[in-house]
Amino acid sequence: MNQKTNAQTLEKYLARFTREGVLYERLSDKKVRCFACGHRCLIPNGRSGVCRVRFNEDGILKTPYGYTAGMNCDPIEKKPFFHFLPGSNAMSFGMLGCDFHCAYCQNWITSQAIRDERAAGSIRPIHAEEFVTLAERYGARTVTSTYNEPLITSEWAIDIFRLAKKRGLLTTFVSNGNGTPEAIEYLQPWLDGFKIDLKSFQDKEYRKLGGTLEAVLNTIQLVKSKNIWMEIVTLVVPGLNDSEEELRDIARFIASVDPAVPWHVTAFHEDYKMHGMGSTPLRTLLQAGEIGKEEGLQFVYVGNVPGYAPDWENTRCPNCDVLLVERCGFRIGVNRIGDGVCPDCGEAIPGVWS
Repeated sequence: MNQKTNAQTLEKYLARFTREGVLYERLSDKKVRCFACGHRCLIPNGRSGVCRVRFNEDGILKTPYGYTAGMNCDPIEKKPFFHFLPGSNAMSFGMLGCDFHCAYCQNWITSQAIRDERAAGSIRPIHAEEFVTLAERYGARTVTSTYNEPLITSEWAIDIFRLAKKRGLLTTFVSNGNGTPEAIEYLQPWLDGFKIDLKSFQDKEYRKLGGTLEAVLNTIQLVKSKNIWMEIVTLVVPGLNDSEEELRDIARFIASVDPAVPWHVTAFHEDYKMHGMGSTPLRTLLQAGEIGKEEGLQFVYVGNVPGYAPDWENTRCPNCDVLLVERCGFRIGVNRIGDGVCPDCGEAIPGVWS
């Protein structure tokens, strides 16, 4: 079976697990305009958007619903969130599809399942109630939409989040940040935390991935304005975004939004279609950390190299520099924040601590 046939078969199967979406408008000639991501796809009847999972059926936008393609109870630090209930678990779920096509995607089995026959993503039908019950059973304090791009499956996520919040759980997105004002407005009442990838500070690189820099920067600013807790991750890829100039541009932009936004600079490991350049050198990550501090960021973390940059995994008070949270990888050794303030000097530490 060739790749095109595989994709068509999977798309046809996934069409069973859909409902009418919210993030769209109907237009003439049974066309629709989707607002879920920055592509704002104009979709004729019988066609799908860039993501391949939101499609027009007789003038109605059908969107993914009622399944997971990945489900696990993860440490919240794996997302990564470092200022969001440290040491707790997040019941995580994903679906299939993405609005980007990053050659180094580390979740390509799910995100590229409709584009790449090697991905071969599979799904499990599930009800929102069943998923939230599983989260409670595993002792999770958060439910997280992740593993593929959650913006393109926002309607399903919100139905889960509504139930989760009724039961006292918090909610998070792990996203590429290619959002729209309509999507963020829709998510805001139900979303507590938003991890956004800022993959580059060059529009030409973003266009290779399938998006634009402007859309991501606008989303970061909008999420901040909505008072949703946000952490930003830059996967530092050798030869792509690891120059001092670009790392400084990224850090400077984040500081202009809010110097208290945590910035995670994480190590690239060869994956999917990108091989031959090696992993990110530790010295590059440490340099990125220093750049972040020089540009005024209060919280900069070095990730994907557990134990090799120990103090860069920890949270320190920006006022008195005392150790507040000690980490090694996804493990918490010490957590002294508790009620959200430094126990030594009383400085309020931005984040979600309880």
